[in-house]
Amino acid sequence: MAVSETNPEIIKEKDLERKKKKADKAREKELKRQKALEKAAKLQAQQASNNQKKSEKKMVKRGGKEENPEEFLDPPTPFGEKKRISSQMAKQYSPTAVEKSWYAWWEKSGFFVADAKSSKPPFVIVLPPPNVTGALHIGHALTVAIEDTIVRWRRMSGYNTLWVPGMDHAGIATQVVVEKKIMRERKLTRHDLGREKFVSEVWDWKNKYGGTILQQLRGLGASLDWSRECFTMDEKSSRAVTEAFVRLRERKFIYRDERLVNWDCVLRTAISDIEVEHIEIKGRTLLNVPGYEKPVEFGVLTSFAYPLEGELGEIVVATTRVETMLGDTAIAIHPDDPRYNHLHGKYAIHPFNGRKLPIVCDATLVDPKFGSGAVKITPAHDRNDFEVRRRHKLKSINIFTDDGKVNSKGGSEFAGMPRFKAREAIIEALQKKGLYRGAQGNEMRLGICSRTNDVVEPLAKPQWYVNCDKMAKEGLDAVMDEKKKKIEIIPKQYASDWKRWLENIRDWCVSRQLWWGHRIPAWYVTLEDDELKEINSYSDRWVVARNEDDAQEEASRLYNGKKFHLSQDPDVLDTWFSSGLFPLAVLGWPDDTEDLKAFYPTSVLETGNDILFFWVARMVMLGMELGGDVPFRKVYLHPMIRDAHGRKMSKSLGNVIDPLEVINGITLEGLHKRLEEGNLDPKELIVAKEGQMKDFPNGIPECGADALRFALISYTAQSDKINLDIQRVVGYRQWCNKLWNAIRFSMSKLGDDYVPPTNVNPDDLPFSCQWILSLLNRAIFKTIAALESYNFSDAASTVYSWWQYQLCDVFIEAIKPFFAGSDPKFESARSFARDTLWLCLDNGLRLLHPFMPYVTEELWQRLPSLRDQTAMESIMICKYPSIVECWANERVEYEMDLVDSAVKSLRSLANERRERRPAFVLCRNHAFAEIISSHELEIITLANLSSLRVIDENGATPAGCAVSFVNEDLSVYLELQG
Repeated sequence: MAVSETNPEIIKEKDLERKKKKADKAREKELKRQKALEKAAKLQAQQASNNQKKSEKKMVKRGGKEENPEEFLDPPTPFGEKKRISSQMAKQYSPTAVEKSWYAWWEKSGFFVADAKSSKPPFVIVLPPPNVTGALHIGHALTVAIEDTIVRWRRMSGYNTLWVPGMDHAGIATQVVVEKKIMRERKLTRHDLGREKFVSEVWDWKNKYGGTILQQLRGLGASLDWSRECFTMDEKSSRAVTEAFVRLRERKFIYRDERLVNWDCVLRTAISDIEVEHIEIKGRTLLNVPGYEKPVEFGVLTSFAYPLEGELGEIVVATTRVETMLGDTAIAIHPDDPRYNHLHGKYAIHPFNGRKLPIVCDATLVDPKFGSGAVKITPAHDRNDFEVRRRHKLKSINIFTDDGKVNSKGGSEFAGMPRFKAREAIIEALQKKGLYRGAQGNEMRLGICSRTNDVVEPLAKPQWYVNCDKMAKEGLDAVMDEKKKKIEIIPKQYASDWKRWLENIRDWCVSRQLWWGHRIPAWYVTLEDDELKEINSYSDRWVVARNEDDAQEEASRLYNGKKFHLSQDPDVLDTWFSSGLFPLAVLGWPDDTEDLKAFYPTSVLETGNDILFFWVARMVMLGMELGGDVPFRKVYLHPMIRDAHGRKMSKSLGNVIDPLEVINGITLEGLHKRLEEGNLDPKELIVAKEGQMKDFPNGIPECGADALRFALISYTAQSDKINLDIQRVVGYRQWCNKLWNAIRFSMSKLGDDYVPPTNVNPDDLPFSCQWILSLLNRAIFKTIAALESYNFSDAASTVYSWWQYQLCDVFIEAIKPFFAGSDPKFESARSFARDTLWLCLDNGLRLLHPFMPYVTEELWQRLPSLRDQTAMESIMICKYPSIVECWANERVEYEMDLVDSAVKSLRSLANERRERRPAFVLCRNHAFAEIISSHELEIITLANLSSLRVIDENGATPAGCAVSFVNEDLSVYLELQG
């Protein structure tokens, strides 16, 4: 380095001397650096067989030859065989390369299979069965991330672990898919084919296309016991469903009755409450309804008059559903309303069919402050009116056909009209008769079928019901009664929802007017001398049995000597009925199987908080009644996933996240193409694309299953809902690269001939080695405690922090001086550091494995293994790390905390300056001075210093230094050097 020539009159002689010394020192430092590099290069060439070259270099010299690129590529692995990994670790982590081949080998090796005869304690989970029509969505990914973490941890912890996969036949969804398929391909309806042929078509579709999602679950690493895979329509499940229905009927839980149901006029079946989405209508609103060319208006309160019998005048009623007036059977008034109470017992005359409508008093139905003070009663189409029907002994007249058209009972002039076209025609007819009294905007709540977008029609239908009172009480006590408590709900706040729902439970309608599903095992008996031959003409003629032969035998007993004909109920059971039996059915109930004896009750049920009542409560009720015990001991409810902005995921917003696109990566153009292939209208498509451009301007980079799983697990601290930001997943993918490089570095230090120790005495280890083992011990304790309490986010955070902030950022840096050369004084420390490093990697990968199965298996397989009989074939069947008492060392942790505080302060002073500088530590007490002095090497290494000197209060304060106050007993000084 040359000193600039400057006017000697301006620069003092002392300054010139100082600059000359600085230049000479810099030149000397550069020469030393060059010699060190040359020496290191020679050393690397000599030790090429034992060590990999450093990651930042672009080329490795091995025996004087350039590296072979093929050494970094994994050889092809035949399907199901153990993965063949490259001889050299790739320089960067690749999710695609790492996550291939391992799963097929795990599955083929039988690592997922549970043994009913094992002496190990059982741990059992049933996977919430996805729909046979389904494709993997982000909710499934969250379920797998959580459940597989639990299952892998328990398996490694010595449990006989069973995780049962299954698939739901999804009655409505599957029938709709196949109906659309045969209409698209052959222009046929299911009625054209007939029931038997249509059901056969559904089975063909299921066998060909169904179950795609189960293959996708494998990609996520789900360690399910596929040998026990079940389908809710397979022979075993069907037998369980039939047996359950028969037993519940025998125990007086199941009965048949005519009640209002949620009717879908497109599907022509009753649907469950969970399939009904309610929208709030603030006033006059036009909505598109399936089957109607023009939008239909809702949010309108229409008033019209009923003429009174005997020319006593009229009575005005108001309704948001004027079309249902065709089924009116009475008019209600409030007994205290002076306008109308004199009409009690009188009749109004229906203007279209001449029906006489009694005027009844009902304080529960009428608010005299509202509108006219009179209310029309339509029991067949209004829930409130249906409850009033029995009270006033009124008829129930159903005026709509199953497809939503007016039938002959509704009036001949409107027969055959779709219900909302009949609405327009009725208003026009009322106007012509002079009975129309106007309309106004009105707030209302409208039920929409989530599957078809049809407006749900309350319809009176004879159906099979389950009386839930007794079972609900037992299910309530199992959670809420401390003396009878058998189930713990996590998070605890959902116990109040459980209490509210089960205390207010209604009887469960289990009939569905479909062809795909479990045919209800009930037969209608038609006697030869019956006047009415139609099914259900006589409500007491039903026989429930396990099969037709049993039904024939029971009917012969009941109607001894009479000739009769049996007709099986054409309806099928609600899909939730078979789902409610899932924990029993998958284990072989009603037979007393080895699986049932070994694995029931299951250990935990993990699912979304949105189906706590619809699925979880029903499993508890049916499990306790039919299985004799609760179906699981704990219920863990995971949050619902939203986008990064907290919005519900919706195709129209363009914010739906497909887990496969996160795993494999996708361009913005690819995201747009997915939208274009959907069924969004042009305006929605524009909005959705804009949303994607804002959230994913560069598409979604390839993240891999491990990063996605870890991100989802980390989010579970948000107990109500998860606001999923893809950038967080990307961050964990980058962290996988950090793990990868940590192992690469470590392998270069261990060497090819390294043999792991069978035992390590912590007292013999260098300070930094004692420290990292103590913190590893603490991380193991915290991780296990968090997993046991279902605090998955805390568990993930603990493992991450240990790897990132303690192993990589501190320990690996702290031991680098031991490997910087062949200094004899470091020989012992170098050996101990290798052993400690191996212990950390082996334990750390096993600790992380349940969260990230693929990358941990890949990296663990590269570690040198123990040469004794305890070596395992796969990390997933290794023992999960446990606490090692002798590793705990609070003194070492305390001292390292002090060292770390000093290092962080020195680093903050150094800021962006890269050159090493001298530093000083001012200690105001003797104990601190001893600690800092004894750990001079660690501080110099971690703070990147050229030297370190400890001074006390009596010494001179260093000049020309930046200073940082660490605490009242400690200050650090960093020389500025100009």
